[in-house]
Amino acid sequence: MAGKSNKPPTLKTISELTGLSLSTVSLSLRDGSRLKPETRDKIAKAAAEVGYVPNRAGVRLRTGQTNVLTLVLSPAKNTIDYTRQLIEGIGLHLSGSKYHLNVIPDLQGATPEESVRYVLQNRTADGIILTHTSARDPRVQMLIDADFPFVSHGRTEFYARHAFHDFHAERFVEMAVERLLETGRRRFVLVAEDDATTNFSKIASAFHRTLGRHGMTGEVATETGILVSTETARGFGYALASRAEPFDAVISNNELATLALMGGMSDAGLVQGEDYALICRQTTQILPTLYPTIDTVAEDLVATGAELARLLIGRLQGDPVDSLQTLHEPQARWRSG
Repeated sequence: MAGKSNKPPTLKTISELTGLSLSTVSLSLRDGSRLKPETRDKIAKAAAEVGYVPNRAGVRLRTGQTNVLTLVLSPAKNTIDYTRQLIEGIGLHLSGSKYHLNVIPDLQGATPEESVRYVLQNRTADGIILTHTSARDPRVQMLIDADFPFVSHGRTEFYARHAFHDFHAERFVEMAVERLLETGRRRFVLVAEDDATTNFSKIASAFHRTLGRHGMTGEVATETGILVSTETARGFGYALASRAEPFDAVISNNELATLALMGGMSDAGLVQGEDYALICRQTTQILPTLYPTIDTVAEDLVATGAELARLLIGRLQGDPVDSLQTLHEPQARWRSG
């Protein structure tokens, strides 16, 4: 049997196994969107059975493409399970396609552009997914200048339009403020340290704008370094609770920092749900597991990863940029009765 040979399986191996032509097998493994699903499935099953692996060097020589997408993963402190969920979503969307995923971390001490420059200089990928994007991100500028396909997780402020997917942070804050007002809370604080991403500026603006519509004001916690570690976040929570007139409505966009923040407020004698109410952006099940009655606004990071992959493939296929700019709508998880 061809599948039992010591030689690496080839397209001819799959052709003989399935009874389909070489051209059909080749088309299916490259991009079989024009073929019937049952044909694609038959070929994919046969390729998996014999352990067929495309020759990437050969593909690149023939087409100029690598069939690889690169995720440039920025280091992010105080995040829970972000990387796994994002990669899972990207992988789910790429499953069965011609594309494979490569992950490059932005190492501490390196400039943000170095990882992107490496891909551009060596052409190790057909497209790039960026995370933790800032308003005037130098990586985005570099990719725009090079006319290289990419999608960013987060919006920017560049004049040149590009593909992006972002959490609808403004809507998250609007939902949180309205919910807290409905429960009778009146002294608001937003705890979302300025991390230089576009996300922060949009959250802070939405916070002031939404409260302003109700003739109210609130405070944005701007102390440097309050969320850089669980220790500083816990200390900040204690300081908030120790004020002469403590806040009774807290909005936070980071789960790990929120847990520490609540610990500090508890150290000062305040009880969540009684002395104050807190609404956090939720990406895992940790908060509702520990605090079953806490209100959250959820983001599905697996869905975010899948959407980023979809948008990048659309960019590679030449889809209009305006059709490749999407927002992830937040989902209310009200549990406090």
